[in-house]
Amino acid sequence: MKRLKVLLLVALSSTLLLTACGKKEEPEAVQEASVVEVEAPTVEETVIEETNDEDLPPEEGMERSALTNEWVPAEVASLRPLAVMVPNDKGALPHYNLSNADILYECLVEGEITRLMAVFGDWTKLERVGNIRSCRDYFVYWAFEWDALYVHAGGPFYIDEVIGRKDTQNLNALTAPSGVFYRTTDRSAPQNLYLDGADIYSEANRLGYPLEVRSEKIDSTPHFQFASKTAPNTLEQYSDAKAAKKIDLANAYPTTKTWFEYNESDGLYYRFQKTSNGAHTDAATGQQLAFKNVLVQFTYHEVRDAKGYLAFQCIDSTRDGWYFTNGKAIHVNWKKTSDYGTTRYYDDNGNEIQLNTGKTMVCIVEDGDTFSFED
Repeated sequence: MKRLKVLLLVALSSTLLLTACGKKEEPEAVQEASVVEVEAPTVEETVIEETNDEDLPPEEGMERSALTNEWVPAEVASLRPLAVMVPNDKGALPHYNLSNADILYECLVEGEITRLMAVFGDWTKLERVGNIRSCRDYFVYWAFEWDALYVHAGGPFYIDEVIGRKDTQNLNALTAPSGVFYRTTDRSAPQNLYLDGADIYSEANRLGYPLEVRSEKIDSTPHFQFASKTAPNTLEQYSDAKAAKKIDLANAYPTTKTWFEYNESDGLYYRFQKTSNGAHTDAATGQQLAFKNVLVQFTYHEVRDAKGYLAFQCIDSTRDGWYFTNGKAIHVNWKKTSDYGTTRYYDDNGNEIQLNTGKTMVCIVEDGDTFSFED
């Protein structure tokens, strides 16, 4: 039965006079208040849950993912992410298990094609991830800020300096022992190289790589600032927010011609590209790649040589960008101050933006290039 306690305070003193003009008055004596306990009438007990469920894990032993803000098992939350280099030319398709990536980066390489870097938070049980291709050094600096184990298949000599660093904990498919990576027979080389998460876990152990995030390497503050699901960032607080139901990167990515379409029913941006003949679909899961957040990041670049190898300036400040979520867009500025430092995004008032819980797509665009979006 439910009991209510009602406190009845009976003050037997007179009302105190207000003090005026700085004159000090002696306070009048106040008798101690009487407390009367009154039992409420008998009613059927009703339990009202006051706790916000979002603040509590759905199951014991779960924690928030630093990559998506979703609840994940504690061992996944502390596991070092895996960053995998994935080709994106037409011959590389279809991809396998990219729909399981929490963060996906896209950036140009030579020949006006793009390469992807998929960052996985929960990867140890995945099978046939890839395919896997060579490194470009600028991707390594984006992997650093997650303290990710970096996976690639060789690369041009431009990568030698960063890959050769003692703190760069990478797994190179071209030099790894037999059994760590494998090639399938359903496709031709070099587009048939894959990994299974369990093999990478074992090889990282053998190499002595820590399998928990090295907290001393990365920023102490969270990588992304997340809004809660109960109070999502709708961008309605920005008077200059623009409607953005389609994001078109065809000018920036002339071969893949990547674009995204917003689905109001689930609040996600679905990924399309010309090289996929439309929807970018995962061959392992059958799912189209989709994201709650899309970031477009203009970045200073240079052409290195006659072969068209590129360099992107990953460490920089006050460069332009755009943030898309929930069918809207705002202009942002980004900066990254050190190798392991987080790329942070700020609105035009100088406040760090809040992302929404879910997967994030980061599109790196050459400074001076263009892209478009529309309602």
